Amino acid sequence: MKPEDFYHDGSRELQHRFGTEELAAHLARAYVLDELEEAHAEWIRGADAVYVATLDPQGFPECSYKGGLPGFVRVPDLRTLEIPSYDGNGMYRTLGNAAAGRRVGLLFLFPARRAKLRVNGTCEVLADPAALAPHHGAEAVLRVGVTAVFENCPRYLHDPETGEHSAHCPRPGHRPPEPDWKKKPEYDGLLPVREPRS
Repeated sequence: MKPEDFYHDGSRELQHRFGTEELAAHLARAYVLDELEEAHAEWIRGADAVYVATLDPQGFPECSYKGGLPGFVRVPDLRTLEIPSYDGNGMYRTLGNAAAGRRVGLLFLFPARRAKLRVNGTCEVLADPAALAPHHGAEAVLRVGVTAVFENCPRYLHDPETGEHSAHCPRPGHRPPEPDWKKKPEYDGLLPVREPRS
């Protein structure tokens, strides 16, 4: 994806301040996709949760956890996701925002793999019988048209099996290791020079 299409002035100002302009531009061009890869689709089909971010009509953000059995998020094709909405508290904050703003940001975490996947897109809220039929127990479906897909560095993910916190988390008296991705030749000359911290 072209960096100018992916970043806005606020992002670019911070990239300039922290010296990551070239790195950010490289990441946008090389790793931000406009549709899912097959591997991403398989990850999502096995997911049992997704975090859904929306904006209300006044521009205030909302983030909601949606959970279900693995496979509850359907992937009809590489540009479409369907997230069922089950019986809840009746507030309809997420679906209401989605219906009003028609934009959504999704974050998938996969306990079985060290990966984070972000998906941005347009959306619509469906409640007709044909849309509900593939989603057992759903009262509505959030259908997402994928516009941007990108994996995030997983270094700060904690280990869900052991409860161990990530070794990359800063703490007094500890020097976090460099993440593996920063050691790849493609990042030579792109990483900002930072003073080491103890």
